[in-house]
Parts: sequence; structure tokens; C-alpha cells
Amino acid sequence: MMEGKRSDSPEPSCVSMKSDWSMDPITDFRDRDRSTDLRPQKKKSNISRNQLDSIFKVPDYPACTEREVEDEEDLHSVREGVLKITLHVLKNMNHTDLAHTLHNKSVASVNQPKLKSNLREKFKRINEGISQHGSSALLNEIYTDLYITEGWSGDVNNEHEVRQIETASRRPATQETPIKCNDLFKDKSIRTVLTKGVAGIGKTVSVQKFILDWAEGKANQDVTFMFPLPFRELNLMKQKNLSLMNLLHHFFPEITELQLIDCNVHKILFIFDGLDECRLPLNFQKNERLCDVTESASVDVLLTNLIKGNLLPSALLWITSRPGAANQIPPECVDQVTEVRGFSDHQKEEYFRKRISDQSLANTIITHMKSSRSLYIMCHIPVFCWISATVLERMLYEAESGEIPKTMTQMFTHFLIFQIKHKDQKYHQKCDPDPQQTRESILALGKLAFQQLEKGNLIFYEEDLRECGIDVREVSVYSGVCTQIFREEFGLHLGKVFSFVHLSVQEFLAALYAFLSFIIKKRKVLVEQSTGPFNLFRNPNMSDFLRSAVDKALLSENGHLDLFLRFLLGLSLESNQTLLRGLMPQTGSSSHNKQETVKYIKKKIRKNPSPEKSINLFHCLNELNDHSLVQEVQTYLNRGGDECLSGISLSPAQWSALVFVLLNSEQQQDEFNLNKFDPSEECLLRLLPVVKASRKADLCYCNLTEESCRVLSSVLNSNSSSLRELYLSGNNLQDSGVKLLSAGLENPHCTLEILRLYNCSITDEGCAALASALRSNSSSHLRELNLNNNNPGESGVKLLSDLLKDPHCTLETLHITS
Repeated sequence: MMEGKRSDSPEPSCVSMKSDWSMDPITDFRDRDRSTDLRPQKKKSNISRNQLDSIFKVPDYPACTEREVEDEEDLHSVREGVLKITLHVLKNMNHTDLAHTLHNKSVASVNQPKLKSNLREKFKRINEGISQHGSSALLNEIYTDLYITEGWSGDVNNEHEVRQIETASRRPATQETPIKCNDLFKDKSIRTVLTKGVAGIGKTVSVQKFILDWAEGKANQDVTFMFPLPFRELNLMKQKNLSLMNLLHHFFPEITELQLIDCNVHKILFIFDGLDECRLPLNFQKNERLCDVTESASVDVLLTNLIKGNLLPSALLWITSRPGAANQIPPECVDQVTEVRGFSDHQKEEYFRKRISDQSLANTIITHMKSSRSLYIMCHIPVFCWISATVLERMLYEAESGEIPKTMTQMFTHFLIFQIKHKDQKYHQKCDPDPQQTRESILALGKLAFQQLEKGNLIFYEEDLRECGIDVREVSVYSGVCTQIFREEFGLHLGKVFSFVHLSVQEFLAALYAFLSFIIKKRKVLVEQSTGPFNLFRNPNMSDFLRSAVDKALLSENGHLDLFLRFLLGLSLESNQTLLRGLMPQTGSSSHNKQETVKYIKKKIRKNPSPEKSINLFHCLNELNDHSLVQEVQTYLNRGGDECLSGISLSPAQWSALVFVLLNSEQQQDEFNLNKFDPSEECLLRLLPVVKASRKADLCYCNLTEESCRVLSSVLNSNSSSLRELYLSGNNLQDSGVKLLSAGLENPHCTLEILRLYNCSITDEGCAALASALRSNSSSHLRELNLNNNNPGESGVKLLSDLLKDPHCTLETLHITS
């Protein structure tokens, strides 16, 4: 028997030379006197850079009182006078390099506090879904930390973001390395960080808190200048031709005295928020090379050269994006990728307790949200927490009549009603809005939501509104009716930007528009208007209409119609229509047999679609208030836990229901044991999504074969798998099965740490495949491998034992015997 462990070796020690402050600044001759002076120089002064640094040190400016600000302004005036004299003396003494350094530092000492002051004022308040500052709150008072993780998932995830949220909610938090925003650039070797996250998950708020902490002197004080340049504002500069310095002066007029940026003297950070909102081509391949910050070019050329490092190679960059747009930045331009995962379960509760002052009411709301798993999962998104708090606080506090929302459609319907019924916060109206005007506004916004959803747009500009027939001059009518749903914002350059507060709100209004259009006029106009995935409205019968929507959603591989379908089905319920008729009378009614639609969805579930599609169909049944399939499986589980299913024959629909129940359980999947259900290959295939969502999978002695290894290899290849420990001992996998597993192990996405293959009929051929996979994958996480009671032969033992000596291999523990 051989058992090997990697010996500890000392870590190499090195001194980082990447810090800008560790080297003398490179002299910039751009603004220097270019004449050659051959006269004998006067005696050199003993003035050093260190002395200049101490005299004209860039100060740290925490929040100041008004009197303190005036004192600082007086001090700056004195400094400016001393500076002029000192520069004059240094130039006369031919110390032009010291004069240049001093000028850069002194300009920073004047401009940095101005920039900090303006950014502090701009970012100190947060507007949760509303654009009026009078209704905003201080960010520091309500900010709740978000769960952010390190690491690049690999390829771009194009799935609907609700699918990504549901996947993330099942992933145990202990599996990943959390990181704080303020620590993003602690590693001096990192220049560019790309942070991804679904819409509304908190990327922009994280950026806002990051900037505010810097402006208030709380973090990252080694950064001299921080320049936030959101893509939504850069879009409106796409026709401009200007230099990088002119661009900065345009956005930050308080630094116009700063004519050049010297990254060898000052640490500079650019923040580009919302890459998914970018409407610039970002042509990294064809754009000309640009290295001079004073040379004019298009904004697109400026950005691509800044990101590639041609412009200001020492400047730091932070870019945020939704996952589907992250691939616009070439991987070689990114040093680290992080992911905003939203709120953990603990942070969800913390948010509600901060947001709602009445703690008893906050606890009631938390309890209610936990009672509906679909709602609680969505609370990973901070915006959805805000929507839920808005609805439930008013319903429970004001003792509003009606059922407390338990489904997504109910929650969003109440949210829409509250925004319209309650007094408008912008104009302080004292009466309810005109129903006719309200109806027209909602339909207009719904049309915009519908058409822009088809294009994948979350941010709109004036031309987008005109395309949907909305008069830009009267847009205040729309934002006035729905202040907290549709926002009108003003960029620094006075350009207008429009958006819904979240993708889910846009999808709800799009579904509402489609539903109302069908009911009011039974028209087929949407067939003519829509040529993309939303082209589903061909039949005048409501049941046929809903069935065609189900079919169309199932054809979408990435689930881009999933949430739209849930809302559409939910709106077909008479209870939700009653709520809407109270808001918008004379919209007609929809009388259709709900059971027909339920029956049709169950039929689709029996056909065993992909796990993701099946899960969405169960969410659709939930929106229709049908829980029969889930209750059937829950009955088995309640009889005595998972073990009671062993030996019971389930129908395909019941298997799907079991997967749905297990994945949406309040208790996260930590360990999956196949023996508790049915130790067979068929059962493994049925419950594979649960294996994928578990941290540890115990599949020992379950009669598994090569086919099981094929599907497990797909799990190892997945960038969304949670699996860290896989136990396959006692199965007749043979070399052919191990080769399939090895294909998964050599994938860079594989995060498996422990693999146990005790007594699996493996020979030297299987050992060679394992050794090859682990040696070729420099990103491998595997640290423990058990191959006891197999037939590895001398060659197999040697191949695997050599891995313990390989400094590039992560394997730490090897058990191998014949």
C-alpha cells in the first residue's frame, strides 16, 4: 500500500517592483523648456524629492465642517503663492525635473480635495428606485454589504438572469472566496478588475459605496484621483472627438487645472460602470493605437486604448457588467474577475431590518418572504428586496385588504398599483391620477418594455422612446405616474437617460402589455410588430394564446422568456385581473379554463425537458396556484425523509417534481447520497441537477457504469457546478469510465477537490488518463485522490506518485494500492 503526501516547501520570497511609488517618477518632457543651456550651472541645491513630498504632501480630506472648509481654502491660497515662488526658484536653478515633480504634486493637492468634495456630494445619497433626491436616503445609513466572490467562471453565461440567480441561491457560500470591494486593488499586480453580476444585483451601489468611502477618506487613500465614467453617460459622447484629458475635464470640470496625468507620480483609478449598457463599438481589433493623453480621438478609441494599456498603462481600471456582456473585454486585458452575488440569506434579513424601522413588522415580512421559496430566492437581488419591502410594509402597516402576495405576479401587480394609487412623490398630487391617462401611460410604458426587451436593452435614450411612440416632451407624464418604476436621469453632460428600475419590472410590464393588448382588442398586431422571440400571439383564444407562449418559452435554450412567461400566466388568473380592473377599468376580462393550461404544462413536464426548463414550468404552476405535483412528492418525503423513496416507482413528472422540491428546499444541498433514493443509474440521471447543486455527492456502491461517468463528466465541466467532493467507490467504472471522468478533470472550470475511486476495477491505463488530466490542467483544484483496491500496476503508481513532486500540480494526498 502506498500513501503519499506532498512535502511542504518554502515559498519563494520576492520584492514587488510594480508599485508606482517604489520607483523614481519618469520625467515628462512635454511641458519642459526644450532649449539646451550650456552655461555653467550654479551650485546645486540640497532640495530632494522627499523634502518636496513632505512640504507639498497631498492631504487626506475627511468630511469637513463649513468653517473647516473655509480654513482649507485659505490654506490652499497660501500654498499656491508659495508654490509659484518655489517653482520660479527651482527653474532658475535648472532643477526642472524637481520643478516638474513639484508642479504635479501641487496640482494634485489642489484638485484632489475638490474632486473628493464633488464626488462625496454626488454619491452620499441613494435613490432606491426613485430619481428625486428629496426622497432619497443616506447611503451609509442603509447600505448592506453584498456577497462578492473572486474568480472567473470561464465562458460567458447567456442564460436568463433569473436562472443564474436560482443557481447561485443553491450554491453554498462556504465554497467560494469572498472579497470586499475596498480590497479589489490591494494586490499591486492587478491593474484591471472586471466585476460581473445580473441586473439589479448591486453592482452600481457597490461602485457608489467604493467611491464614497474614498471621498470620505475611509479607504484606498493611496489613490490620488478616482474617475467614475458610467457607460450610460459615455454613450452620449460617442460622436465626439477629443483627448482623454479633455474627456476628463468635460466630466470633472473641477480638475481643469490638471493638464496632464502622470501615473508615475499619482495613482489613478478609472471606474467604468455598466458595460452591458455600452452602445459604443469597443473595437479592440481595428481601433488605432493611441498613447498620448492629449491626442484627440473618438471616445471608443480612447476607451479601447485605455483598457488595453496603451494609454496610461499604470492606471487602475474597474469595469462592471452583466454576465452576458462581459466578453466585450478581451480576457488578456483583465487581471481579475469578481462576481457580485447579491445578498446572502443573512444579508437579506439585515436589509429588511435596516430598511424597516418597525422591527416587529420587519420580522413579520422576513417570515412571510421565507414562506414563499420563489420570492425568497429572488431576494438575492437587492432591488427585489426593495420592491418586496415597499409592497409588504404598506400592506401590513396600513392594513390593506387583500391577500398578501405569495407569487411573483402578485408582488409585481401590487407594486404597480401602489406606485400609481399613492400620491405622486414628484408633483405632490393630492388626488388619484386620471384612470384614462394612467391606462394610456401604462400601455405606453408596456410597449416600450416589450419592444426593448426584445432587443435586450435595459437603458433607453430619446430615440428609443420616439420609436415606441412616446413623446419625449411629455415623458414627465410617464415618470410622474410611475416615479418608482420608470426613471428619467440626467447625465453630467445634460443628456437624458431612461430606464426601468430592474429587468424584472420591465418583463412584468411587457407581459402586462401583451396580456392587455390581447384582452382589449383581441388583436394580432403583435404578430406584425414582433419578429424575434416574442412573436407568439397568433390565436384569438386565451387558452391557445397561453399554450403558444409556453411552447415559445420552451424553445428558448437560454430561458430568455422564462420570467415573461411566469408573469403572463400569473396575469391570466382572475384574482390578479380583479386587482388590475380596480386600477384600470374597462380593460375587459379573460374567462378561460385555468385547468386547461395547468394540464398542458404538466404534459410538457412529463416529456422531461432539460432540468432548467422543467424547473421554470414548476414556477409557472406556482404562478397559477397549482401545487399538486409538488404536494404528491412532498407527501412521500414527509413520511420519513429521503429514505422513504427507495424502491418507490415515480412517474417522470414526479421525478421532475422531486428535483424541484430538493433544489428549492430551504436547506441548501450540502451532501447528496444516492443510496437514500434508489442506488441505480436511472435515479442518478433523474437527480443529476441535485448532484450538480451539492457540495458532496456520495454515489458509492450504486451499480454505476461508464454511462454514469459520462454525465458526471458534464457536471465537472460545468462552470456553475457546486460539486467539490465525489465518492464513486464500489462501482464497476473500469478504465473507460475513468477516462471520461479525466476529461472533466482536465477542464479549467472543474473545481473538484476530492475524488474517491476505491475498488472500481481501474488499471494502469485509467491511472495514466488521470495523471495526464491533472498534469495538463494548471487550474486544477484536486488535492486528494483515493485509488485503493484497484490494479494500477507499477507504471500507474509511478505516474500518479510523480504528481506529488510536481510543483505545478495541486494534488496533496494520494492513496493507491492493488
